[in-house]
Amino acid sequence: MSINLILEDKSAPVVWRSSIVNNVLKQFYSDVDWGEIDYLLIDMPPGTSDIPLTVFQSLNIDGVVAVTSPQDLVGMVVEKSLNMAKMMGKKILGIVENMSYFKAKDTGNIYKIFGEGKTDEIAEKFKIDTVAKLAINPEITRLIDQGKIEEVEENDLDDLVEKIEKL
Repeated sequence: MSINLILEDKSAPVVWRSSIVNNVLKQFYSDVDWGEIDYLLIDMPPGTSDIPLTVFQSLNIDGVVAVTSPQDLVGMVVEKSLNMAKMMGKKILGIVENMSYFKAKDTGNIYKIFGEGKTDEIAEKFKIDTVAKLAINPEITRLIDQGKIEEVEENDLDDLVEKIEKL
């Protein structure tokens, strides 16, 4: 579910105060017919703003997965998010580094376009697992843009799925 699904103009900005955003967010998980589901994944904005606080306080969260990328600033924000989750008594399942590298199809060479990440250091500091380091993959972008996410053939997050299934 996304705000963009209910906007008449998909390019219109959503300029709402946090109280309105929080109410719409609550409607997403209380008024949307999710059908029979095993898991509900909530993609939250980075940091420790009103939205993560609302989610942590109003939903029974079984676990949190932090997603970072190999930039120092992002690492700092993720540490704040992890500290918030810990402070709110939420179980942290692990950390995933997105855009970790690019693997050239023609040569197989790996390029760390954004440099070496600090994900493993953050994981060690919080005593959690680095669950995956995900490559930049243009094929995934292409399939998502075509509305064919189910055709993505990746298993980099299998360890994370196993952790979630054990909850």
